[in-house]
Amino acid sequence: MKDFKYTVRGASGKQTTGVLSAINRIEATNELRRKGLTVVSVEEAKKKSIFSFAPAKKAGTEDLVLFTRQLSTMISAGIPLLECLEVLQEQLDKPGFKLVLSEVIDKVRAGSDFSESISTYPKVFSNIYVNMIKAGEASGQLDIILVRLAEYQESSQALQREIKSAMTYPVISLALIFLIVGGLMIFIIPQFDKIFRGMGMTLPLPTLILLNISAAIRGYWWALFIGVVAIIAIFMTVIKTNKGEYYYHWLNLHLPVFGDLFRKVAVSRFAKTFATLIKSGVPILGAMEIVAATSGNRLIEEAINNARENVRKGETLSEPLSKSPVFPPMVTRMIGIGEKSGALESLLEKISEFYDQQVKSAVESLTSMIEPLMIGMMGAIVGGIVIAIMLPILKLQESVGKKK
Repeated sequence: MKDFKYTVRGASGKQTTGVLSAINRIEATNELRRKGLTVVSVEEAKKKSIFSFAPAKKAGTEDLVLFTRQLSTMISAGIPLLECLEVLQEQLDKPGFKLVLSEVIDKVRAGSDFSESISTYPKVFSNIYVNMIKAGEASGQLDIILVRLAEYQESSQALQREIKSAMTYPVISLALIFLIVGGLMIFIIPQFDKIFRGMGMTLPLPTLILLNISAAIRGYWWALFIGVVAIIAIFMTVIKTNKGEYYYHWLNLHLPVFGDLFRKVAVSRFAKTFATLIKSGVPILGAMEIVAATSGNRLIEEAINNARENVRKGETLSEPLSKSPVFPPMVTRMIGIGEKSGALESLLEKISEFYDQQVKSAVESLTSMIEPLMIGMMGAIVGGIVIAIMLPILKLQESVGKKK
């Protein structure tokens, strides 16, 4: 048995609080209702401790997808929304998400709409999530909208995994290169430095450069560390400014190797989000506002906002998008065809599917290209160090051979 702190209203409308023992929250709520009381809130009473702290109000993507699918199944089975939320809240393991859902339940029980209740938790329920729930409530198709939401989240999660897999290999490879070179410079090169200095011989230029770099790293490592931290701090400060953010996003789309991948990801996300919102009954202007806000790139956001103003004036969506360098001609022409035929969401879905495949192919190509590139870079650096060390030894052998 657990203790539950409750707040109820009696027949007179007077609000009272108390503590009740029950197996779970649902049983506690039912017990109070059997007594003819109107339940305002029921929360598990926890023992206070000086070491206790409130869990962060957040949820992982996988937790949210599972919650959305389960909620859809229960609602489609005819179970009332409040009871669905109570059951799902009981079985949650993550304390942060459990706390959020507990507060949402209290708001729904007090008479708020589900969409209104979750809108106060933007770190858990995104703008897309809230607006799609709102459209589902208005249309009476909340269970169908929840299925679409879960599918959208799963698709977005798969896209993020593709990007992470594309970035993981080069990041790990670069880290290994820095560790290997750092180890050689700090521990191995100084040993050869002692030997070469002891011989009193004139060292070749590559060897001198290598020994000086090693000495600088060992002697001024603190300055190197401060310099790296300062560069990162300046970079993070600059990209938070209006112009800095714009040029950073522009650079993302124009990088030599990754720019094309980021562009394809952006187009796929735009098409997927836009199609999901329109299909769920969100008005096109509202859908475009959400798509622009969640695009993650200033250039794309500006292009969508310009198109939104065009649509507001009663003009086409495809024309302003075609003027943006972000969207390929194929995409804008398909959107134009969708506008004329009345099948915009269908064509947007096809665009999203096409670019999802393009992203997958681009990731595979990048992985196969980056692997030999990184191996070659590591070989060149380590080989250069070895050659610089061997030059004095070869020179010494040559001079000994001449004396004989």
